[in-house]
Amino acid sequence: MPDDVQGWLTPRAVAAEAGVSQDFDLSQCVREPIHLLGGVQSYGALIAARWDDAVVDTVSRNAAEVLGLAAGELLGRPVTELIGDEQWALARESAEAVTDSGAAAPQEGPASSGVLPLTLGDEGGARLFDVTVHRNGDLLVLEFEPRSEGGPFVFQNFYPRVRRALQKLQGATDVTECCAAAVREIRTLTGYDRVVAYRFDGRDGPGQVIAEDRSEGREPWLDLWFPASDIPPQARRLYARNWIRVIGDVDDRTAGLVPELRADTGEPLDLSASVLRTVSGYHLEYLRNIGVASSMSVSLLQEGELWGLIACHGDEPTRLSPEVRAACEFFGIALSLQLAAVAGREEADELARNRRALAAVLARLTSGAPDDWMRPGSGLAELLDADGAVLLRGTETLTAGAPLPDALSGLLARLAQDGSVGEVWSSDRLPEALGLEPEEAEAEGIPAGLLLLPFNRDGDLLAWWRREQPAPREWAADPSRPVRTGPGGERLTPRGSAAVYRATVRGRSAPWSPAQRVVAGELWREVSGLLTRQVVALEARNTELARTNEDLDSFAHAAAHDLKEPLRGISNAAAFIVEDAGTVLDTTSLRRLTTVRRLAERMDGLLDSLLHFSRLGQVGLEREALSVDEVLDDALVVAGGRLAEQGVTLVRPAALPRLRADRERLREVLENLLVNAAKYAADEGAGERRVWVEAVRTAVPGQAREEGGATVTALVVRDNGIGIPAGQQADVLQLFRRLHRRDERGGGSGVGLAVVKRIVERHGGRLWLESPAAAPDADCGGGPGTAVWFTLEEPPEARP
Repeated sequence: MPDDVQGWLTPRAVAAEAGVSQDFDLSQCVREPIHLLGGVQSYGALIAARWDDAVVDTVSRNAAEVLGLAAGELLGRPVTELIGDEQWALARESAEAVTDSGAAAPQEGPASSGVLPLTLGDEGGARLFDVTVHRNGDLLVLEFEPRSEGGPFVFQNFYPRVRRALQKLQGATDVTECCAAAVREIRTLTGYDRVVAYRFDGRDGPGQVIAEDRSEGREPWLDLWFPASDIPPQARRLYARNWIRVIGDVDDRTAGLVPELRADTGEPLDLSASVLRTVSGYHLEYLRNIGVASSMSVSLLQEGELWGLIACHGDEPTRLSPEVRAACEFFGIALSLQLAAVAGREEADELARNRRALAAVLARLTSGAPDDWMRPGSGLAELLDADGAVLLRGTETLTAGAPLPDALSGLLARLAQDGSVGEVWSSDRLPEALGLEPEEAEAEGIPAGLLLLPFNRDGDLLAWWRREQPAPREWAADPSRPVRTGPGGERLTPRGSAAVYRATVRGRSAPWSPAQRVVAGELWREVSGLLTRQVVALEARNTELARTNEDLDSFAHAAAHDLKEPLRGISNAAAFIVEDAGTVLDTTSLRRLTTVRRLAERMDGLLDSLLHFSRLGQVGLEREALSVDEVLDDALVVAGGRLAEQGVTLVRPAALPRLRADRERLREVLENLLVNAAKYAADEGAGERRVWVEAVRTAVPGQAREEGGATVTALVVRDNGIGIPAGQQADVLQLFRRLHRRDERGGGSGVGLAVVKRIVERHGGRLWLESPAAAPDADCGGGPGTAVWFTLEEPPEARP
């Protein structure tokens, strides 16, 4: 089976085919070349003559019955022997008048044909014909229909009816009203027993009857749905090429063509533009099963695509004259234009409303950060009548409206990469687009509708999503079995309200309208410009901040270095005074000089700390893959003595990992944390004093979106000491901040944790504190304790 056929047949259609009692292949119907059936309806005759020399190339077998000359007598002879040179010239002129150029490809663009009256025979036995002509490559195709009784067509008698019908059509205000007016007027024009307007659900979808006019006693079809298999793809293509299609009698015997196959193509003559073209046996069988003896279809097109049909059914064989067909064709064109105008007006009204809402949203966007755009009341989700909206930007995931379904997060990035930057992508059937059944999508939490706008190829995007809206439908045939065995062995089942099937369509949301897509694109342009301006401003601020930080580091380094020299002079001068004049100075003066020396020494220590802190911002990191256990052993060379002095036991529950870091800086971090833990160990009598050092997989507090949504490896130094109140945890990370007096808890300058924080951030990591307010667990000893957590960059081999 060809790929295009496989793609069109739904799994349900294939399953239904298996349930048919006879050997019926639905794909055969789909593959049938209905433009190459090799025959015409027998009430008329066809002649195809070469454009250049008028020699007959193809003729229908019923030529003798209709035209008075047998096919064998016409084939290979000039057609002018039948119709004369003058009428041949008129036929060519008529064909040229409806063709844009001197030649037309049969499969390109809408079919064009002209109609003219022709006379065969002499005055005594003249026969009148209406002849439809069209160009088919190097052939001029003439289709002869005997003039019906009642005389020639008089336009001025017919025109008032057409004008009145068009006036009623123009007064309609919406699609349903337009179609209701159309079916009434076409039934009046043609006399058919039932006329319906049929709208397709998408290019290849099923159709619904949205308007109907019928004779008394016939069952109603209004609002019924018909399976897509009723009109297969090749039939839809022909409907898009021909405004009108008439079947005079479903029991007509087809008149074949001579020759059956053309010598140049090896196929039957292409009858795509033929008005007499015979009909597929499948379609005739379908019409018989629904009790139709004759039919006419008028195509309704929107932007070159088949939007729907006006379908007419007669209880008896019915022949329409070319003029009546032309009037119905004209009416179909007018209705298509009116439907386009109504749709355009509705879209323009919706677009105006949406643009007003967009202006209100943009007024908030231009003055706020992305967090403000997605806050409740921002109107972003409501702008497109969506259940929720999401903005992905870098590591941020911001949502508005309903919470973002978990399954949508990873899907968005993939869809954004597949789409074009700045181009709207939307679907109201997302499960189907992903190849999922509605039940599978529901189980996975995937919404039914999605509209997204990629900002770039890095995964930044703005998207809206909608939940599933199950739609109940009444079908004229069981949608799960579009093909069944009918009465008397027929293969296609009769349709009608007497056998209505009720089913619910799932896996779909409310459709995204063209106006909503336009507004989404306009919002993208505005937001892209705003984000670009914010990025430029942020880069400028970062540059200025980096320059300021560099200046501050340079100032701190210079100040600390330059201030140490005079400070030493002050300390030395005070020492000399005490030594040289100690015997003559009073006790108060000596005490003051001693205080000067002590303060100078303290200031010298603070300047050393400041100088060290400033150097951390200037000295580059020498990263290497290292064992944290080895670095901890190095740190204990210095910190181990302090732990022993305070009676603190070090606990290492498990081997520490290998990480990528600067060895000396990491050693300094561990030394500071261990010394701090020794200083703030639990008071005597509160239990055994301990410090734990371990690595834990955990999430970083306050981080919006980790890479891949995973946790990270953090090192933690935890003690069971006096703890730090939550309100003071941020203070202890500041330079020169202590929670106790300088001479308490082992003293110090208040620089240690600030140094730790700066080293961690230089590595690109994060640092945070935890100190439970409640009593500790039994395993932790006698105080609430403090846990200092920090992260460092991991080598790829250490990542899970």
